[in-house]
Amino acid sequence: MHSCEFLPYQPCESFVRVATACPEVAVGEVPANVARIAKLYAEGVERQASLVVFPELSLTGYSIGDFVQHKLLLENAKAGLQDLVACTDGTQTTMVVGLPLMVGNSLYNCAAVLAGGRIRGIVPKSNLPGSGEFYEPRWYSAWEGENAEVCIGGQAVPVGTDMLFEIGDTAMGVEICEDLWVATPLSTKLAAAGATIIANPSASPEHMGRSATRRAKVADQADRIIAAYVYASADPSESTTDNVMSGHQLIAENGKIITERPALSLGQRLTVVDVDIDHIRYSRRQNRNYPNGPRLLTIDCGIAPQQADLLRDIDPTPFIPKGPEATEELEHALNLQAQALVTRMRKTGIKKVVLGLSGGLDSTLALLAALRACKRMGKTPAEVIHAITMPGEASSAHTQSNAEKLALAVGVEHSVIAIGTLAEDQLRALGHDTTTQDVTYENTQARLRTAILFNRANQLQGLVLGTGNMSESALGFCTFNGDHMSHYNVNAGVPKTLVRELVAHAAATQPGEVQVILQSILDTPISPELTNDTAGGIGQHTESLIGPYILHDFFLYYFLRHGDKPKKIEFLAARAFEGRYESDEITHWLDVFVARVAHSQWKRSVMPDGPKIVPVSFSPRGDWRMPSDMSVGALQ
Repeated sequence: MHSCEFLPYQPCESFVRVATACPEVAVGEVPANVARIAKLYAEGVERQASLVVFPELSLTGYSIGDFVQHKLLLENAKAGLQDLVACTDGTQTTMVVGLPLMVGNSLYNCAAVLAGGRIRGIVPKSNLPGSGEFYEPRWYSAWEGENAEVCIGGQAVPVGTDMLFEIGDTAMGVEICEDLWVATPLSTKLAAAGATIIANPSASPEHMGRSATRRAKVADQADRIIAAYVYASADPSESTTDNVMSGHQLIAENGKIITERPALSLGQRLTVVDVDIDHIRYSRRQNRNYPNGPRLLTIDCGIAPQQADLLRDIDPTPFIPKGPEATEELEHALNLQAQALVTRMRKTGIKKVVLGLSGGLDSTLALLAALRACKRMGKTPAEVIHAITMPGEASSAHTQSNAEKLALAVGVEHSVIAIGTLAEDQLRALGHDTTTQDVTYENTQARLRTAILFNRANQLQGLVLGTGNMSESALGFCTFNGDHMSHYNVNAGVPKTLVRELVAHAAATQPGEVQVILQSILDTPISPELTNDTAGGIGQHTESLIGPYILHDFFLYYFLRHGDKPKKIEFLAARAFEGRYESDEITHWLDVFVARVAHSQWKRSVMPDGPKIVPVSFSPRGDWRMPSDMSVGALQ
């Protein structure tokens, strides 16, 4: 498959390595600042960065005050810029560095873009802060109007805000500090014109609460314009007469901070990460409201991304929330499932819920969501929920016991209907020997259980609650018109790895007896229990049959959320699961994933309604529409 037909994946196919630099500042001492900037730039070159962004007015220092208007300083700044231009000669790294610069009769706060031994362009600041601790209108003019030109070191250099800079096949735009904080940031226009990376040289004084605000602002703008945002703030070694600069460095992508140097940090002068341009472009393609902005002057920096490795953390469980908000997010997911069920019952007037309780993770999660729905409706579980456990010849005593104990502990109505004899009768009617454990043997049981659920729902005028999860839908690991079918499925938008996490989260909040039962369910191997084990245990282990769910959910995330091609998913998985899965295992299960996704669309095309829980879904009415007879080759 793809592993044979494609050349090995190279990170520079879709990633661009960017860096922020936070040099120590000698206010007004341009030669000292040039030396420090040059040293950090050389480190960025060594680390194969395609872009290094330095802070606002980094050649002179931001806090220089009235001295910024003196001829000596301005001449030194231009001379220092020429020294830095020379540093870029022969490299594949673009530099964005700040300095004050005269254009005509006015002084501007500027960012110079340097690459390949040339000044590629000068971007002046458009919005000048003039309140609180800021006095920029005292010294600088705000740039307005069209691009112009200035001569520096005998080179005619374009000056203005209406320009983009090409780094390989990626366009970068530049805005300076305050330009981000106004009602309509310049970066919005630059992104609409094609910029996928925004560089922001900033100064950014620090005070209580400012870091959180800054982090939220950068992440939000990266989300709004669907871009990578590279924010470099001035070091605390700036003058502390009335303010302390933050030294906060932030790199965001599509609404998430992917790396940062926290405010007031010591050390780590260079913050480097690879941004995924493929993901940005895919998100823009999906957003049909994304504008095509004005055509701007586009300047080729002569840079070809060089990174041969990947400098970025790859989360092996992207569907599972992390960090301080994780508990809140898990609660929110459970409440989403519960509210979806409440709304469906109220809209239809249905008073009862019927579900098959097997002692496995999926039916347990559906029960937990239904219990929350009861609480939201002000009803007791016994008033609303009827659970049925339907043991067959392959059902283990362990899972059946857990199902019965859980139903009793949470107070739902519960019945046990054995299906062994019913299944044998159907198999005999088909001319089956009733002992060969083939697909007919398995699916007869699954469809019988579903028929019983629907028939009991008729008796109670209730709703059959589905339990199948999104990972099973992706892989087609469900029996058509068996566990595949229900009136409503609260698990339809929940990947398997998240199913486990939600049950574990719920277990931690339950009283002792229920917690013990839930933990026992969590400790049970995943199995459909449709074939016998001669030793009397669980006869099937799902992950031995179709592969580890942790891998499939990883593949699913990058396939659905970012539209990545298989060879890139394979590369990312190798990084995420290094030391856990060998490359040939990842390749094998990725081949299985792609084939099963293609071959299973016919099942998804008629799957029941269910709420979207994570950022992507396989619903045929929601995120994913595909022909039911799609070929595997099209997805490879």
